Amino acid sequence: MARPPKCRQVERLPIVTYFKPQGIPMSQLSEVIITVEELEAVRLCDLEGMEQENCAEKMAVSRPTFHRIISAARGKIADALINGLAIRVEGGNYQVTLSKLKCKECGLKWEGTFCKRHTKCPNCSSKDWYSLE
Repeated sequence: MARPPKCRQVERLPIVTYFKPQGIPMSQLSEVIITVEELEAVRLCDLEGMEQENCAEKMAVSRPTFHRIISAARGKIADALINGLAIRVEGGNYQVTLSKLKCKECGLKWEGTFCKRHTKCPNCSSKDWYSLE
């Protein structure tokens, strides 16, 4: 019996969770599902340009596990791009890490989730904040 997978650490929840090819009605689309931790792996490695060793450390997994996660994500993205499929981001086995944030309006520093859509300053409710990390 295989042991359950460890919970992966994710810094940022996605702002957009659905992508579709232009000009194809939703009723005619098939889709691939990318988990939140697969998207985080793509963000860290391909967008941020980090080495896989550092990405694995940030996500609290081994380097071979990170390689499996990123390979699965890239395969799904390639399938969607080449074959005209929609991409849905959902699910997975992850935990959102807290980031050090600072409000641009009132200057408050706090720990919270890095999510541009939902995170607000707990003092003044401003959405104009930045990460201190």
